[in-house]
Amino acid sequence: MFPRFTRAALLLLQFVFSGAALASEPVRIATYDVGLTRDGAGLLLRDLQREPDEALSGIIAVIQEVRPDVMLVTGFDHDLKGRALAAFVDLLAQGAGGIAYPHRFNAGVNAGEPSGLDLDGDGMLLGWNDAWGWGKFPGHGGMAVLSRYPIDSSEARTFQEFLWNDLPGAELPVRSDGSLWPDAETAQARRLSSRSHWDVPVDLPSGRIHLLASNPTPPLFDGDEMLNRLRHRDELRFWVQYLDGTQFEDDQGATKAAPLEPVVVIGNLNRDPVDGAGLSDSVAPLLNHARLQDPQPESAGSVSAANPGHSGNPALDTADWRDEDGPGNLRVDYVLPDRRLKVVGAGVFWPAPDETMHAQAVAASSHRLVWVDVVLP
Repeated sequence: MFPRFTRAALLLLQFVFSGAALASEPVRIATYDVGLTRDGAGLLLRDLQREPDEALSGIIAVIQEVRPDVMLVTGFDHDLKGRALAAFVDLLAQGAGGIAYPHRFNAGVNAGEPSGLDLDGDGMLLGWNDAWGWGKFPGHGGMAVLSRYPIDSSEARTFQEFLWNDLPGAELPVRSDGSLWPDAETAQARRLSSRSHWDVPVDLPSGRIHLLASNPTPPLFDGDEMLNRLRHRDELRFWVQYLDGTQFEDDQGATKAAPLEPVVVIGNLNRDPVDGAGLSDSVAPLLNHARLQDPQPESAGSVSAANPGHSGNPALDTADWRDEDGPGNLRVDYVLPDRRLKVVGAGVFWPAPDETMHAQAVAASSHRLVWVDVVLP
């Protein structure tokens, strides 16, 4: 028998080494634009309570296969009580491959939220373009965070109401004569986020990270005033300035800069670094930011669906749109970890045509799930 002090020492060593193993366990962080949007409030909940169609079945199969620990879901209709999200989480937990997400963050977005202003200058106040963010109803195409680990909602920051004009160096749309579009009062009242910007703390077993989550407007569908292109670029510039130390006032009334803990910029950012629409200098400052790293997740499926006319690396593409009358395949979905996080794996779940689950991934959404495995320092 070991002496008592030796047994105690062994127990201490066992605790230390088990703790070290726990600390080094990779955490899978993912973003997935699931395209679960409908034309009216409550319709998504209705559909989630029915037998899943091919798209929903594919979404569930993809998530259960990749099994993210923490996931930002975009393209998901928000409702005030979170009933649709709860129904979605229930579906993910079902079956032999079920995965549980006991923790979630689900806040309001600007999409479809009435502004009471004529934001598009057409003389009417109730159009889809007159919402703070384009949308057919409040919460249309929102977003949510699902997590296996606790989310500190009390410390989460949202910037849904942050004014575009309050962003340092904001470039607001103007008329040909240089005056603000559609008029000065309306332009200065416009919110920056087409949906929202979130800073969501997640407590992993080895420490805290902050998800900096957003889903900026597509840089499309505007006129000479360049509303969506300029707004899109400034929605991304918000994160650049936040990471640079600019103090922003959030919806909770606090004014402060980005947290000191490691961050992950995440979401459908609606811009390919090389191909497609949008201003050329919009996403590069984030990809090259000194505080972030770009793991450049790849897939075999995107290579097999490459567009000959594109200049970017097709292996990095994350979305598959029409080649005719469309942009083709682009890289628009990102997981950009803090440089202090060790990346031990990354990928885009886009199997090649001859690989398992290719059909489910294609049927699920025009976007593909993007994941990165990280280890905290």
